Amino acid sequence: MTWLAATEPAYGRPVPDAIFDDPRLAALYDPLDPDRSDLDAYAAIVDELGARRVLDVGCGTGTFACLLARRGVDVVGVDPAGASLDVARSKPGADRVRWLHGDATTLPPLQVDLATMTANVAQVLLTDDAWTAALRGVHDALVPGGWLVLETRVPARRAWEGWVRAATSVRTDVPDVGPVESWTDLTDVSLPYVSFHDTTVLPDGTELHSDSTLRFRERDEVETSLAASGFEVVDVRDAPDRPGREWVFVARRA
Repeated sequence: MTWLAATEPAYGRPVPDAIFDDPRLAALYDPLDPDRSDLDAYAAIVDELGARRVLDVGCGTGTFACLLARRGVDVVGVDPAGASLDVARSKPGADRVRWLHGDATTLPPLQVDLATMTANVAQVLLTDDAWTAALRGVHDALVPGGWLVLETRVPARRAWEGWVRAATSVRTDVPDVGPVESWTDLTDVSLPYVSFHDTTVLPDGTELHSDSTLRFRERDEVETSLAASGFEVVDVRDAPDRPGREWVFVARRA
């Protein structure tokens, strides 16, 4: 399994990790992590809140954006990793999505009903400045009363303890590619920051590498930052596919 992450130089503005921006790795992202049942809860929230225009922040290879588009939702997907967007544009339903190469701070004028940060995108924003800038960018893209839904891992569950080669090593037969080996090595835990290294070995023996860092925020940190950025936290839910391990924040533009 791979985890969504992005490094930031000196914990500054995010730049895409190789796992998302190297075309060889981006093409393997979905085959190596095919179970996206985590997105079912977000699709249900889109329906629950009656959102017809959705901004998918950190859309990656576009799985969620295309899923919504095929259901008739007007979707904008934004991501700083160009290689991931190239994969996204090749998927069924991709022609119904507006793809933007950038992040929440580079958005053009938008008026959406709901914005999402799935797959722990919130954790790749490592500094307070980067996080606040992203929240403000999303706030400005929402209509008054619009919604932001995001998830982040519960620090007390110490998910990083499983990010070791013994627990993550897997061999996957990828169609039209062949057997691909992949694993993760935990490289540093300096809370609230956790860093890890992904290795992918192609059938010809070529090794591809990617380094990532995530920030683990406490619940009160997230709630306080949302309030300071003009959001009202309406609900904090459990991720149904990962009970007790994730917080799903449902916040409304005040």
